[in-house]
Amino acid sequence: MADTSTSRRGNSAPSVIQATIPELVALARSLIMPGQRRVLGITGAPGAGKSTLTAALTAAMPEAALVPMDGFHLANAELLRLGRRDRKGAPDTFDADGYAALLGRLRQPDGQTIYAPLFDRQLEESIGSALPVSPDAPLVITEGNYLLLGTGGWERVGAAIDAVWFLEVPEALRLPRLIRRHQQFGKSAEVAEAWVQQVDEGNARLIEATRARADLVVQLVDAGQG
Repeated sequence: MADTSTSRRGNSAPSVIQATIPELVALARSLIMPGQRRVLGITGAPGAGKSTLTAALTAAMPEAALVPMDGFHLANAELLRLGRRDRKGAPDTFDADGYAALLGRLRQPDGQTIYAPLFDRQLEESIGSALPVSPDAPLVITEGNYLLLGTGGWERVGAAIDAVWFLEVPEALRLPRLIRRHQQFGKSAEVAEAWVQQVDEGNARLIEATRARADLVVQLVDAGQG
C-alpha cells in the first residue's frame, strides 16, 4: 500500500487504494503527531460502511476517540417545525455549525474532557454530552456524509479535519445493506426501499459529487464482511 498519509485536499485527484482493516489502522496511526491532536474524517454515501470502518479503527486504536456527525441531527420536533422531517438525513437537517464548532474545540484540547453528542438510532434522536473525549486522545475519528460538502456551513466542517477518506463500495453491496439497516430500525421492507430511493439516493448523489475533494478514496478489500 502506498504512503498516502499526507493531506492533499484541493491539489490533485485523490489516490484510490484497496486496503484491509489492519492496513487502514496503520495508515490512521501514521496521522498521529506528537504534541498535537489530529482529526481524521471518514465519508461516503449512505450504506458505504462508514460506521463499521470507524468502529473497527477505534477498536484497534484505544488511543483514538470517535465523534460521529450523526450526533448533530436536528431534533425531530425541530425538523417537523421546519418541514424537513420527511427527508431527515439531508444536509440541512443537521446542525453543521455546531458540528464545526465542536471539531474546532477538539483540535485544540485544553486539558479538559470534551463531550460530544450521540445519535440513538432506536430513539431516532441525538443525546447531548454522551461521548467523552479524553484530553489525552491524540486522534479524533469522525464519520459522516457531508464532510466534504462545500456549502451550508459544511465548508467549516471540512476545514477542521486534517484528512478525509472517502469510503467507496459497489452499489450492489451498498443498497441492500442500506435497506436492511432501515428495516433493522423499524421500517417495513416496502417503506425502507422507498426511503432509500426517495431520500437516501438523492443524498448519495450529492455525496458522490464531493469524492474528488477527498484526500484518499478507500475500497475495503474485505468490504463484504461487514
